[in-house]
Amino acid sequence: MKEEVIELDSVEKYNQLFGLETLHPMVSVVDLSKATRWPQEFKVNYGVYALFLKEICCGDITYGRQPYDYQEGTIVCFAPGQVASFRMKEGTLPQCHGLLFHPDFIRGTQLGRDIKHYSFFSYETREALHVSEDERRTVMDCLQKIDTELRRPADKHSRRLITANIGLLLDYCMRFYERQFTTREASNKDVIVRFEQLLDEYFDSPAPQEEGLPTVKYFAEKVFLSPNYFGDMISKQTGRTASEYIQGKVIEKAKELLLSTTKPMSEIAYSLGFQYPQHMSRMFKRLVGHTPNEYRSLCG
Repeated sequence: MKEEVIELDSVEKYNQLFGLETLHPMVSVVDLSKATRWPQEFKVNYGVYALFLKEICCGDITYGRQPYDYQEGTIVCFAPGQVASFRMKEGTLPQCHGLLFHPDFIRGTQLGRDIKHYSFFSYETREALHVSEDERRTVMDCLQKIDTELRRPADKHSRRLITANIGLLLDYCMRFYERQFTTREASNKDVIVRFEQLLDEYFDSPAPQEEGLPTVKYFAEKVFLSPNYFGDMISKQTGRTASEYIQGKVIEKAKELLLSTTKPMSEIAYSLGFQYPQHMSRMFKRLVGHTPNEYRSLCG
């Protein structure tokens, strides 16, 4: 029997799932210790943004292909369009605080314009943010400010203040993730070494002619990370985006072929995965300052 998927297209549906109070139709600060219902197992398709701070290990989440077992002091986030399965541990009450907000609530606001920059909404649950006690207190303080504003009578300042505090919370999460990238530097360097190996293997194989230029998603899957987490980690560790890193390898290979062979530029472009030679010429000129043929004449 196919598992039913709950279409979670409003914060009220989430609150109904756990028997929680709804103060605002588009924003909710949740405290699952106050839940009056505890579904043991369910699957949801998010139509809202959600951020959860799990305080004790009390259940499992599966998002995409990977399970994630919650540990103390972790934050996971979901964006509209993501599907996740939840299984609560029997006999354990949820100890979790969170925030849910509908995309329409932030539409037309500064937060609405900035939301795409909070890439952690697309991280997989196994790439959760592990927070210290001080960081946990900061998150709880932000949630408390939002909750206090939701409990006040609405006025002309309400929406702006709520979105500003949501933005503040998300900014702190960005800071904490950057700290986590730094504290995991050793394991991250292993991923970068593997990335380098995969780049070399890709361009030393028939893949470019068969598949075209490689994507960030391709390499992220090879190292078992989500594209956003992989890209943010590469950027933090190297100062370059993953796309820039890939382009750098393409240019390196192009230079090598231009100077070590007599192949025409068009043949080199096709061998590296470019659909059209002029695409390589434009990238080469932008990154090197010369066209491929100019480079060959100057350095050959």
